[in-house]
Amino acid sequence: MKKPARVFSEVIKHLFKKPATCGYPFEKAHIFPNFRGRIAFESDKCIGCQMCVRVCPAKAIEIPLSAEQPAAPAPVEGQPAVPAKKKFDCIMKLDHCVYCAQCVETCPKKALIMTQDFELSSVNRKDLRRHYK
Repeated sequence: MKKPARVFSEVIKHLFKKPATCGYPFEKAHIFPNFRGRIAFESDKCIGCQMCVRVCPAKAIEIPLSAEQPAAPAPVEGQPAVPAKKKFDCIMKLDHCVYCAQCVETCPKKALIMTQDFELSSVNRKDLRRHYK
């Protein structure tokens, strides 16, 4: 059994200490510069190499060919026809992602970027599947 004086001294000590927690919902959270939050996709930079898909340890990324492809540029006389650049989408399964950023580091065209977004919780699993076009 603890002595009452010892408990009292402990209570007094903690009354004047700063709290160990923060008031997050009411105060804005401090985010560090290299924080690894939600991954975003920039479709215009993607070349469809699938490197991000190969290195993802959680298999959280899919890079399908987009349903909406740009039209081929008009042919210029005397030059060979230039095919249109293919457009790719990205499907991120945020419930699988471990936020290791290997996909971001591997992408040769920097089409994937880490954001500062960390409020990703949801009661609906479909909300955790993001289709970037």
